[in-house]
Amino acid sequence: MSRSQIFRSTALALAALAFLIAAPSRLSAASNPTQVHDASGLKPPAGSRVAIVEFEDMECPVCGNENPLLRQAVNQYKIPWIRHDFPLPYHAWSTQAAINARYFDAKSKKLGDDYRDQVFANQPSITTLDVLRQFTEKFANQYKVGPLPFAVDPQGTFNGQVQADKALGQRIGIDHTPTIWIVTSQSRGAPFIEVLDPSKLYQIIDQALADTKSGK
Repeated sequence: MSRSQIFRSTALALAALAFLIAAPSRLSAASNPTQVHDASGLKPPAGSRVAIVEFEDMECPVCGNENPLLRQAVNQYKIPWIRHDFPLPYHAWSTQAAINARYFDAKSKKLGDDYRDQVFANQPSITTLDVLRQFTEKFANQYKVGPLPFAVDPQGTFNGQVQADKALGQRIGIDHTPTIWIVTSQSRGAPFIEVLDPSKLYQIIDQALADTKSGK
């Protein structure tokens, strides 16, 4: 076996192991919904009836699998998608990826979200912090915002934002990723509903839009 084949096999094995580690907590969510202790963060932005609120870990394989579904729903329904960071302690590069995303957010929110989407799409090939750095440099050059500085967060500002998101999630009661809610404003139904089964995402959004329709 060549050196490149060995590297590829190792990367695939690590990705599979990460999925096995992450999957149980997400799968168990179907029978054990999040016990919400503080719902103050589960609201749509001002002026919006319905929104998606997600707490994600950029190294989480289940987050990567569900990301295209959420992107498709946002594009179809034209509703806000509030993405919060919730890096898990056993993921080696998720916190740095979240910091990188905040760096790109500072240039434009769309750029930051494009980075998140591309990280999720390329997750299996990102195996270490060094590989993440190479991926991020390539992204910065591709979007013509490079060269990437040696230190993307010299003052710790972006890391502070990531940790604030994680603290918010902990106050809510989150213990796994992804944790996804459809949240509403002035609804006749529930003010927020956790998406435990991704196949029911559109059904939940449809109901939320109906429950918040004007002329009640």
